[in-house]
Amino acid sequence: MSRDQSWRTVDIVVAAALAVAFGVVFWAWNSVWEATKPVFATVTPAQYIISGVWLIPAVLGALVIRKPGAALFTELVAATVSAILGSQWGLDTLLSGAIQGAAAEFVFGATLYSRWSLGVAIAAAAAAAVGEWLHDMPVYYATLDLGQQLVIGVFMLLSAVIIAGIGSWYLVRSLVQTGVLAQFASGRAQQRV
Repeated sequence: MSRDQSWRTVDIVVAAALAVAFGVVFWAWNSVWEATKPVFATVTPAQYIISGVWLIPAVLGALVIRKPGAALFTELVAATVSAILGSQWGLDTLLSGAIQGAAAEFVFGATLYSRWSLGVAIAAAAAAAVGEWLHDMPVYYATLDLGQQLVIGVFMLLSAVIIAGIGSWYLVRSLVQTGVLAQFASGRAQQRV
């Protein structure tokens, strides 16, 4: 079955709109992250249970657009908006976004952009979390021992699966019900279910 994998104007506009919206969410979430540090002061790794929010655009963008590059594009543009608005991580936000988006993109690409199930969404979110972990450990947590780094990784994975994987999948299903995705394969496919 041959499918057109080229991006239409509507794909670019919607992916960009999702990315910009989540860039603003990221900017606000950065403040939530800082505000919750005292709550997690005694168990710092547990704070990563809320890190899945930063992975949503990669999964959501791919689930909506269903074209090569959607996960990377939405995550990287969201990270760029967050950095422009004033992320405490500065330009490293762009590198994080690129790594996380590319990791999710890898999973969707492994299915040849043909499977959009809850399981694939969860796997893409988990891959993004692994990318997040591989980036953050040497950059921000190099002084922690491997055991502590692995505990952070477990919290990252749990958060990614629940918030970015399951959350994005159900968000797309909810958007389909409103009809706003009727121009996309994601909207047409789920209407038949």
